[in-house]
Amino acid sequence: MDFKTLLDNAQNRRSLLKGMGVAAVGLTFTGALAGCGEKEAKKLANGEEAKLNFYNWDTYIGETTLEDFKGASGVDVNMTLFASNDELFAKLKAGNPGYDVIVPSNDFVERMAAADMLMPLDFAQIPNFEKNVAPEFKDVPYDPKRKFSMPYTWLSLGIGYRKSKVKAKPDSWKVLFDSPEYKGRIALLSEAGDMFRLYGKYLGKSVNGLTPEDIKTIEAMMIKQKPNVKAFHEDNGQDLLLSGEVDLVLEYNGDIAQIMTEDDDIDFIVPKEGSQLNSDTLCIPKGAPHPKNAHAFINYLLDAEAGKKITETILYPTPNAAAKALMPDDYKNNPVIFPPADVLAKCEYAKFNPELQAKYEEAFTRVRAA
Repeated sequence: MDFKTLLDNAQNRRSLLKGMGVAAVGLTFTGALAGCGEKEAKKLANGEEAKLNFYNWDTYIGETTLEDFKGASGVDVNMTLFASNDELFAKLKAGNPGYDVIVPSNDFVERMAAADMLMPLDFAQIPNFEKNVAPEFKDVPYDPKRKFSMPYTWLSLGIGYRKSKVKAKPDSWKVLFDSPEYKGRIALLSEAGDMFRLYGKYLGKSVNGLTPEDIKTIEAMMIKQKPNVKAFHEDNGQDLLLSGEVDLVLEYNGDIAQIMTEDDDIDFIVPKEGSQLNSDTLCIPKGAPHPKNAHAFINYLLDAEAGKKITETILYPTPNAAAKALMPDDYKNNPVIFPPADVLAKCEYAKFNPELQAKYEEAFTRVRAA
């Protein structure tokens, strides 16, 4: 399948994924788990019932991945959605309500591991990790030796925008963070740490170099800019841009790549000051009711063909080298999906800082309430 075919099918896939998301959100999690103790529940050879509870971002799975996994394993996957790492962490902080696989970003892997919220992985049950994942993703600073996480995607934050609505290419964070130029036509993230770190980039600092004084400065800047902001979006910034509700949005490159296949008036740019990189991961939270199924599901997602189908749909950079090898050159060479080296050189992965994280959240709460 060439990339043109992928683009021709993208709108249908996005519509299906959005429908899956609505259906998933419509399920009450308590109801989804209510039958877990029933005697008639189907058992697998591993002794676990044929169920798995997956907590994922929206539009972040292949069109048929869950059905394909059920066909291969007999396991029914119930997928429910979260909108930010802050929401994910809050949901599991008091104890796992029944999730088997979750998708935290790199700094939240650090945070959750430090809080003893993640189960160590059994590599013997995930052979596709060694077989298919690119070497640079096998041992990472936020999770040495991949004790708690498997790589799912990596991504960059930037500005998605409607070309016909901007006076010039928005190549600086200034248009979102420090200007009334597009008053009421911009949307920002709702995740505290990301917002403060990106403001830090705008101010010429490392995303990992902020001080408490910087946080105070940035809080004041955010409050000043807030009247110009239409929304702090809940992982749906691409939809706000596609629908015309906003003209510029702070979003992940893959989300904007998805809607660029539907509307050629949309583009994406990483601002000249640089940005933050993230890596979204597959983890098993402590207390997972189906840990063997969870390992099997993670191993399936790291399969080459399964990874290709996921990547065709979500259009994010994949750390799965075997899956990437099956993708067309127009995907591999797409500068929105894979930013050029000179752009990446100005970008950084965020590190979890327990002292600053609390300050980010407290300050952002004040910003949202202002």
